[in-house]
Amino acid sequence: MDARTLKIKAAAEALTYVKDGMRLGIGTGSTAEEFVRLLAEKVAAGLDVIGVPTSERTAALCRELGVRLTTLEETPVLDLTIDGADEIGPELALIKGGGGALLREKIVAAASAQMLVIADESKNVEVLGRFPLPIEVNRFGLAATHIAIEKAAAALDLSGSVTLRMTGGEAFVTDGGHLILDASFGRIPDTRALSNALHAIPGVVEHGLFLGLARVAILAGADGIRTRTQP
Repeated sequence: MDARTLKIKAAAEALTYVKDGMRLGIGTGSTAEEFVRLLAEKVAAGLDVIGVPTSERTAALCRELGVRLTTLEETPVLDLTIDGADEIGPELALIKGGGGALLREKIVAAASAQMLVIADESKNVEVLGRFPLPIEVNRFGLAATHIAIEKAAAALDLSGSVTLRMTGGEAFVTDGGHLILDASFGRIPDTRALSNALHAIPGVVEHGLFLGLARVAILAGADGIRTRTQP
């Protein structure tokens, strides 16, 4: 079974959690896009929902397919956010941000009563960190912020390259106008300690550790759908 088929299966299962009248947070990335396509079919058939997109890319897809959108200014409290993840670890701790939308994704998830994550089984891990951790940073003071991140990591016995994300030969710029440093630590045993350390660095806008946000993870594999829950 190819990767896209697994994503579609996970997205289809997630759609069963969506009820008429819901205010949705709509994620970013290839798996979230499969969800948007399936959601649009339900909307065309009469489902009444409204969504807050987590990126300009997701917003464009929703408009193209006829999914009604709002903003957090207009709708500051959401019922459910459905998004993908780059890694899903113990207690449904996540690494997100591979698509570059981690700041908006985290804001939307935090505004939701529930966050549901959809992914294929390969994203389920025992310890987070194999996927490079995205860290969104301000352009100002980039070199100083880079050094501060490396020092914070070293204090937690973490090591590995911290590199500026590039695209097309230029620095990748987020929808918020920030840059992203990808930190390849390999393993992050204490995610909360790293989260706190990164948030203490002035140049760090946000990071891709999503802790205590996801409540349900739908994982699609060759043997079918598996659901993980976190109270």
